[in-house]
Amino acid sequence: MSVDHLVPQPGSVGSVWTPDGLTIAVREWGNPAGREIVLIHGVGQSHLSFVRQMGDDLARDHRIIAYDTRGHGASDKPVDPAFYMSPEVWANEVQAVLNAKALKRPVLVGWSMGGRIIGQYLAVHGDHRLGGINFVSARAIADPAFSGGLSLPAPQPRDLASRIKSACAFLRACFHIQPTAEEFAIALAYNMLPPHEVLTAIRNWPANVPATEDAMRAVRVPVLVTHGREDIVVKPAAAERTAALIEGARLSWYDACGHSPFFEDAPRFNRELADFVASCASRPG
Repeated sequence: MSVDHLVPQPGSVGSVWTPDGLTIAVREWGNPAGREIVLIHGVGQSHLSFVRQMGDDLARDHRIIAYDTRGHGASDKPVDPAFYMSPEVWANEVQAVLNAKALKRPVLVGWSMGGRIIGQYLAVHGDHRLGGINFVSARAIADPAFSGGLSLPAPQPRDLASRIKSACAFLRACFHIQPTAEEFAIALAYNMLPPHEVLTAIRNWPANVPATEDAMRAVRVPVLVTHGREDIVVKPAAAERTAALIEGARLSWYDACGHSPFFEDAPRFNRELADFVASCASRPG
């Protein structure tokens, strides 16, 4: 099975070092002179989640940066929970990527946990460095009420079969429109990379809901909130709450999509993201 056509080669491959000493894998596609987009994936995933954004017209016209968050993909995976517990570690990781890539006014796109990471970035650093934000199927406010309440097979730390079974069930839940067998195989491969201890630490990551809500209310850059109506991982009510907190935020509903609208309806998502980035760039300041 050849996967070359499913994984566009990046124009740039590199690493960024975080203030707490981790090496973060960063990949870049597209037009080096284009408007800047930073893609932040969800729990268990990797930069390859955004494969349908890498080979499209979106990449032709924009400078696209995607990185593997700590504990994921090709980045460092310490098992000490301290590396996953505070807003600062996630916020400073984002800042390290922005600094290393010398980004001026990027649009941050956060899918699922990526949206929560953006919320932590806002709480620590604010939005003055950003051109805009796109929350995608995100539980940016880590209130358990917004969780889809999936009932997944419980993985056992040292039982590979149970971990694979749980990862398969979670991946299937991420899509209303399912990927092909080849695409699912690639996604399952990178979903198996985070150690069990990392996933456990992230599940136990403390939520400071009031602080995140205050940070959302303070946002003044443009915000697009994208969510699938058929999402069973993060309830659509999470999108409504995020949009209600941020003045001027716009909601975009994908009626026939689940947790991954950027994958399930990539042509529409890429058009909307390009239009949103252009609208951010046209604002003064």
